[in-house]
Amino acid sequence: MIHLTLFLEFFKIGLFSVGGGLATLPFLYKLAEKRPDWLSLETIADMIAISESTPGPIGINMATYAGYQVAGVLGGIVATLGEVTPSIIVIVVIAKFLSEFDRHPLVKSAFYGLRAAVVGLITFALLKLLSATLFPQGSIDLLDSALYLLLVALVLVFRKAHPLLWILLGALIGLVKGLPS
Repeated sequence: MIHLTLFLEFFKIGLFSVGGGLATLPFLYKLAEKRPDWLSLETIADMIAISESTPGPIGINMATYAGYQVAGVLGGIVATLGEVTPSIIVIVVIAKFLSEFDRHPLVKSAFYGLRAAVVGLITFALLKLLSATLFPQGSIDLLDSALYLLLVALVLVFRKAHPLLWILLGALIGLVKGLPS
């Protein structure tokens, strides 16, 4: 029964997360509220960091992780299949019919509205992630985190530095800060 529940929960997330991996985050936050034994806000923040520094979309990585936590390897596979099944169905349907509808004004209008909704979903996820990053449970390293966040953002805007450098540097800073004094 747990495998069916995993599949259905992640099927819903995959079905309604239009806009890619970041658009899955608001749904994952809701899932964390509904099923804290599967995911926590801290786990989501950690998985975002891991997902952004490893191959694979965030939503699929989260589904695999949550499924594995709940029901082992089979749970990870089932949750991942639940996450990707809606996309496969939608892509097949779009491939079959899009050539007939891609110039239709209503279809163009629908996609225009979807873009705005996706930006809203990603903004919500950004605010949640900022909160988890700047105000982690157990300690408040607001100044350090905010300064590093600002430094990375400014350098990425004004200089050509590879994002992997900042991911590795952030991990190194976290490791050094976590060492016993």
